[in-house]
Amino acid sequence: MTTPAPAGQRIVATYRFPPGVDPAREAEILAVGQTLGSHDARFPGREAALAACRAEVLEVQVCEHEGRARISFPAANTEHDLGTLLTMVFGKYSLAGPARLVDLDLPADLGTRPRFGIAGLRARLGVEGRALMMAIFKPALGLSAEDHATLLKTVADTELDLIKDDEILGDLDGAPTLARWRACRGVVEAIRDRRGREFLYAVNVTGRADTLLARARTLVQEGANALLLNVLVYGYPMLEALAADPAIGVPIIAHPAFAGALALAPDHGLDYALVLGRLMRRGGADIVLHPARFGSLPFDAGDEQRVIRALRGEDHDWPRVFPGPSAGIKPHIVPELLKDYGPDTVINAGSGVFDHPEGPRAALAAFFAALASP
Repeated sequence: MTTPAPAGQRIVATYRFPPGVDPAREAEILAVGQTLGSHDARFPGREAALAACRAEVLEVQVCEHEGRARISFPAANTEHDLGTLLTMVFGKYSLAGPARLVDLDLPADLGTRPRFGIAGLRARLGVEGRALMMAIFKPALGLSAEDHATLLKTVADTELDLIKDDEILGDLDGAPTLARWRACRGVVEAIRDRRGREFLYAVNVTGRADTLLARARTLVQEGANALLLNVLVYGYPMLEALAADPAIGVPIIAHPAFAGALALAPDHGLDYALVLGRLMRRGGADIVLHPARFGSLPFDAGDEQRVIRALRGEDHDWPRVFPGPSAGIKPHIVPELLKDYGPDTVINAGSGVFDHPEGPRAALAAFFAALASP
């Protein structure tokens, strides 16, 4: 059983409401409905216990363009994890109508800490002072396990830091997950031995919850040194389980698949800074991939900056983790990316590496030249 939060700790959630919605009324509905669920205390002698479970409306603001409410929830209503946290602050209420969860102020120890974060990954990879470079196996589907090894060999003599499976690729008959790792393991080890520092291959782990966790453990037992997880499909609790499992203990890369379903509608869902920022960091991810505003997917510059701050900014003593700008990344974009992100960044490219007209080596030479440019 998960350890409950210490008594007295609070979680402050901030909600935004569009014009036409009464934020004071909705804040009261949230405070009661997401905690006690009733105004009627029908248990004499339990008044204090019931009151301790109820949320408190701290502040309501109304302006021409929106309303906002800040509500303080008892952390003791959660199991100190992200699943019970999100169920409390937005679960049932997310069905009520236009409302958006835009911020969470969390206790210092709520969630699951990343094992590595920026400092740990830099130490593991032996890379300081520059952005990390990651590639994605392309084509995404239709390759055999041996084809993956062949692709990996094409970049074996470069200084690439990481490579990952595409998020679409599951444990499919043509290239089963464990077979992919087994085919690539020798290449990964040869790269490491050649240059005297680690090289990471993040294998995509998929399946039902029980299958996924077991598969991750098997991969690590067979030498896999990083994992990729589609966090928003499988849930933040699965991310926490992987990050906390002592039998795993490898870096975890979080993919943003499904993020738009949670964050894209402006008056519903959660802010990207929560979906791809604070919650990923509090769930144990070491690298969080997300669209870059210069890439092939639309992403607002303000959203981008809020995600970066949530991943790398001050959050008690929580480890800072890498943002990973993705989707349509090409070498000519890198200087602008570095202006936005600085060196504590993982640059993630798939077709930009493997579809380059002169081949993957030439592509990576161009990427590293861009990384080295002033």
